[in-house]
Amino acid sequence: EVQLVESGGGLVQPGGSLRLSCAASGFTFGSYDMSWVRQAPGKGPEWVSSINSGGGITYSTDSVKGRFSLSKDNAKNTLYLQMNSLKPEDTAVYYCNVVLGNGVRYRGQGTQVTVSS
Repeated sequence: EVQLVESGGGLVQPGGSLRLSCAASGFTFGSYDMSWVRQAPGKGPEWVSSINSGGGITYSTDSVKGRFSLSKDNAKNTLYLQMNSLKPEDTAVYYCNVVLGNGVRYRGQGTQVTVSS
C-alpha cells in the first residue's frame, strides 16, 4: 500500500521558516520523481516544486524560488521542503505527491502551514 505522510507544518510569523517532511512507503522511493502541491483556502491546487528521482534536479514555481528548497533522502524514503522567508500568501495545506508507473497519482493527507503575525 502506497503511503505518503506529511509533517512539519504549523503557525509561523512572516519571515520565518519551516521544514516539511514526507515519509513514503509502499513503492520504490528512489525510482520516482516527487512533488509538493499546496492548496490555499478557497483556491485550487497549486504546484510548488518537484525533484527528480535521484534528487539532483529540482524545479519550483516562480513565487517560491530563492525561498523554498526541495531535497530527497532516498536512504530514508523521505522528501523534504525547506521553506524560508515565509509570506502570508504561502498559507495553505501542503501535500506531497507521486505519480507511479501505473499512472496513478498519490498524495498524503497534507500538513497545514499558516503564516501570520
